[in-house]
Amino acid sequence: MRATNLGYLKPGDAVNLERALSPIRRFGGHIVSGHIDGTGTICEIRKEDIAVWITIEAGSEILKYIIHKGSIAVDGISLTVQYVDERVFKIAVIPHTRDYTTLPGRKLGYKVNLECDIIGKYVEKLLNMESRGTKGGMTLEYLLDNGF
Repeated sequence: MRATNLGYLKPGDAVNLERALSPIRRFGGHIVSGHIDGTGTICEIRKEDIAVWITIEAGSEILKYIIHKGSIAVDGISLTVQYVDERVFKIAVIPHTRDYTTLPGRKLGYKVNLECDIIGKYVEKLLNMESRGTKGGMTLEYLLDNGF
């Protein structure tokens, strides 16, 4: 409850449910586990041609994993990041996403659930791991000693 927007929802509110990835089919998106990293707040909604641009403000603990053209799950919807800086990121919602998700009903100030791509979290963990009993993370010496 602390990491999600569930406390803001009321009985009957619509939510997005995305089916799990099947290992049999082609993989073309990002790895979504359904474990929310935190929340963000919609701070701008702007229509442009057939798309709707949504700007979401988030804390540094979330933004550090978000990259331009990378992936983010917003309220369970896997989307591509179109812009990111130290305060916000932007997504462009296309007609199909608009028609089949809850995003069109979201207003300014709405808190959305955010899940960052898990690959970035694994990379961070590996780069910051304790190597050979010493603190300080991955070093050139460690890489050379291990054949890299």
